[in-house]
Amino acid sequence: MGREPMPDPFAGQPDWAPKPPRPIVPVPAAGAEDLRGRRLIVGFPGAGWRGDLRADDRIVQGSRTYVPAIPEQEWYRAESEQIEVFAPLVPLERVWVETLGANPTSGPTGPRDVVSRLVSLDSPATRTPVPAVDVDALSGRRVVQVVDGVERRDLRAVTEVHTNADGDICVRVATELEWYRWAWSGQAPKTLEVPVHLLWIE
Repeated sequence: MGREPMPDPFAGQPDWAPKPPRPIVPVPAAGAEDLRGRRLIVGFPGAGWRGDLRADDRIVQGSRTYVPAIPEQEWYRAESEQIEVFAPLVPLERVWVETLGANPTSGPTGPRDVVSRLVSLDSPATRTPVPAVDVDALSGRRVVQVVDGVERRDLRAVTEVHTNADGDICVRVATELEWYRWAWSGQAPKTLEVPVHLLWIE
């Protein structure tokens, strides 16, 4: 009796792992119409960048336009508790808005060498999502949950990778509002246990 290879029952079907979420592509704030609540990156070409900020509406003073750049924790606190918070004014030309890029055409290709990661310092770099399973430290990081091709954003990892009572490898996540409320109120966040293969670092 000859031994022929068994046919692959999964041939021609998509992989079990979800496709990666869209990358974060910074664009100059001057081209964005409505800035309020948008994620910002501020900085100086050639010097460096700072993120985890949210915008309020533009302010024009004399001939200059400024963007109030609020640290995310303060933004969420102001929105949740309806209070005023301090917001430094950043010149419009030093502000970029985080936007979602095009859907990736393929999954991760494995670790990249340092040369392939080089970027220009003229503007903030595009941030390509990284599978959470490939990252050592998760707690506090921005994550994206992908289920059936739908991206769920504005989440933070609350734990590292662990095994739950059913033996599944998971990470507990919270909404960013819950994550930041934990900081200003001490109230532990409501969390959701998510299989690690459905999570990406944003």
